Amino acid sequence: MTKFLSFLLMGLVKVLAHMFYRGQPNWLSKEQESSLKDVRLVVFLNHTSLFEPLFIRFAPWSFVWLIAHKVIVPGADVTLDRPLAGTLLKTLLPGVIPITRKADESWEHFLSLVNTDVITAILPEGRMKRRNGLDKDGKPMSVRGGVADILARLDNGKMLFLYSGGLHHIQCPGEKLPRLFKTLTANLQIVDIQAYKQTVNQRSEVNFKAKVMADMNARLDAFVP
Repeated sequence: MTKFLSFLLMGLVKVLAHMFYRGQPNWLSKEQESSLKDVRLVVFLNHTSLFEPLFIRFAPWSFVWLIAHKVIVPGADVTLDRPLAGTLLKTLLPGVIPITRKADESWEHFLSLVNTDVITAILPEGRMKRRNGLDKDGKPMSVRGGVADILARLDNGKMLFLYSGGLHHIQCPGEKLPRLFKTLTANLQIVDIQAYKQTVNQRSEVNFKAKVMADMNARLDAFVP
């Protein structure tokens, strides 16, 4: 019942996003919608707003169904504890797992749930970009190592990159309501997980986590519209 409610709410978000926002996804890979059924990891790059569920506008209904039923995603405990935002996120994504911002038992618990029977999603920067291009503490945005921990537990399937064009023109952190009739922009790319790991491992002599972080940061610079 919870997962069906999640699908209904995601469907509502998708319909409302079609009504009030413009935009089409731009595919960077030859593999596109027909390969979404094989996706086991979704990597969302350029985290700018809590209204990013609007990007579900770009997802086919079959993938919305899979996300509602199979997705697990780490969520900051401080966000999930908020009365309104936390309740909405937990209802929309019943697979959201609360974590702290430390490499502690909450992160290990999340990793224990990662396998090829679910779809894992992550925002690997771990915090939101403000208008000045920095995080809330004034530090530069960059990818953290959690996405490498997830990849280490996946040996097959596909990875979907969603490179967000940003939502500051719709809603900035701290603003309560979104602006309507704007354009959503995103580049999408599907890559094979095993091939990705082999390619990354060949690039240098540093450890796997450092290689993945460097690659993701390079993707932020190269592929965000």
